[in-house]
Amino acid sequence: MKKVTGIGGIFFKCKDPNAVNEWYKKHLGFDTTPYGTSFKWQDNNDHSTSGLTQWTPFPKDTPYFEPSTKDFMINYRVENLEALVEELKKENVTILDSMETYDYGKFIHILDIEGNKIELWEPTDQ
Repeated sequence: MKKVTGIGGIFFKCKDPNAVNEWYKKHLGFDTTPYGTSFKWQDNNDHSTSGLTQWTPFPKDTPYFEPSTKDFMINYRVENLEALVEELKKENVTILDSMETYDYGKFIHILDIEGNKIELWEPTDQ
């Protein structure tokens, strides 16, 4: 059942998120906003959109990655988040919060074995 379908986001801390956004825009052509950018992935066969990955620089002092002390957090796209959370609980995986639901999907945060905070996301486009 444990099914990660892709990388939903790459989030990292930096000294100046605006400057980082501008650097990636200027030098690598990222179409950045204050929230970073989104990469839309296409199916090789019919070129339909098969998901997206959000890329976002955060301020160095953000509490959003806590309790992890790392400077990054990965968001994984998953299928059936509710069932996955129940399975993770049975396996004594640390669940950091309760599931949140938005127009664009369901989210929950967990810790891996090394204390890295992970965001799990079941997008509404699955």
